[in-house]
Order: sequence, then structure tokens, then C-alpha cells
Amino acid sequence: MNSYWADWSAYLPLALAALLVLWRPLWNLTRHVVTLAHEAGHAIAAVATGRRLTGIRLHSDTSGLTLSRGKPRGPGMVVTAAAGYLAPSLLGLAGAALIAAGRLPILLWGAVALIVAMIPFIRNVFGFLVLVAAGGAVGVVAWYGSDTLQLHFAYTAIWLLLAGNLRTIVEAARTRSGHSDLDQLRRLTHLPRFLWTATLMAIAVGTGVLAWRAQYMA
Repeated sequence: MNSYWADWSAYLPLALAALLVLWRPLWNLTRHVVTLAHEAGHAIAAVATGRRLTGIRLHSDTSGLTLSRGKPRGPGMVVTAAAGYLAPSLLGLAGAALIAAGRLPILLWGAVALIVAMIPFIRNVFGFLVLVAAGGAVGVVAWYGSDTLQLHFAYTAIWLLLAGNLRTIVEAARTRSGHSDLDQLRRLTHLPRFLWTATLMAIAVGTGVLAWRAQYMA
């Protein structure tokens, strides 16, 4: 057992992350963080698969949109579409692994670097403000925060991404707008929507289990 968890205060980030995700008044604010990670996933996947990233928008209703140019179908488009619901969970797991390896500064400054890299592609004022707020918060903690504050902050952010991503998948599954990533994946692959939902939820839960093991057992 990681000695960090021997202190009851170590569980405060878990409780805080749960509150930020489950209590709707707070979730309406903190969901922007999950959306930021979601759109970052689309953007990274688009570039990695050879598509041309043209813009990212983050909206006040907590939705987002990432635009890229390339083939309208094919593996690259499927990966790009799926990456949105994969990114928050994978980023959370990567964060847990970095902390377990004693690389907390890399985690914090890496998050700042990712946010800064997104700024040139932001296409609306609200999205720019979200990036500035998120990057500023992480940067202040990374520069001025004590070791304990940095650790608690990082754990809270990790579990916000992990639990928040699972909630966004559930919310998307309940929405039948026809314009969600789940609907796009169904059209691209001709696989049932519920199969994509189940797969993404299983990955979200699995990464949460792995993140817990990395934190608890390290």
C-alpha cells in the first residue's frame, strides 16, 4: 500500500472529485475541464492520423467541437471520432502513472504545455478563456504550490477526468440528437451505437481501476 493513502486526508481528493462530478451545480462548471480533455483527444488523434487540424471550439454549455480536414471515412476518421471519449480517461491514467513514478512536476507542466499547444487552434473567445483559466490554475499550483498541495490538486484533477469522462459517456448514451460522437462512430463503422457505448464505458471503468492500482499500490 502506498504510504500516501495511510493518511485520511489523502482521500479528500477522491471525495472532492466525486462532488465535482456528481453535484450538478458544480458539474456544470467542472465539465468544461472534461470537455477540454475530450477535444484535445480529437485534436491529437486528428494530427496523429494525418488529418489537418483546423480549429477547436469550447462552448459555454460545456459542449465542444474539433474540426479537421481529411478523408471523411476510414480508420483515421474512426480513431479521431473515438479519441474524444478515450482521452480524458487515458490522460487520467497517464497522470496516475506519472505520480506513481515520482514524476509529479512532469505531470503538471505537461498539462500546461498541452493547454498552451491548443491555444493557436481555438476559434472562439469562450474557449480561449477556458484554456487560460485551466492553464493558469495548473501553472500557479505547479509554480507556487507546496508538494502536498500539488499532489492533492493532481489527484483531484485525475479523478475528475476519470469519473467525469464516464459521466459524459452515460449522458451521451441517453441523448438521441444524432450528432454525438457515438452517432458519428455508428455511421462510420456501421456498428450499433450501444456497442460503442459499452466499449467506451468499459475502457473508462478499466482505466479507473488501473489508475487506482497505480496510486494505491505504488
